[in-house]
Amino acid sequence: MVKASCAAEARRLTDIPNIGPAIAADLVGLGLTTPAHVKAMDPFETYDRLRDPMGHRHDPCVLDTFMAAHDFMNGGPARPWWYFTPQRKQLLGRSTD
Repeated sequence: MVKASCAAEARRLTDIPNIGPAIAADLVGLGLTTPAHVKAMDPFETYDRLRDPMGHRHDPCVLDTFMAAHDFMNGGPARPWWYFTPQRKQLLGRSTD
């Protein structure tokens, strides 16, 4: 799957680097259906809203993925999701390891 090289090229959620079909489905389930929604979203709030049927949060790597997608859609370079792990840990503490 070819990914967008800049935000302006992203037409579908899956065009955004790090966003595959499963994460795209999670975003759609939260009402975020376009790359513009990803640009405007708060990655932390979006992650907090994403819970499994039992009410548990997903793996913190999903938050890193949301951070990467949001950064890319706001003009940042395409970076792997794990680039954002240290930032997430700093902002939220290590409780989300």
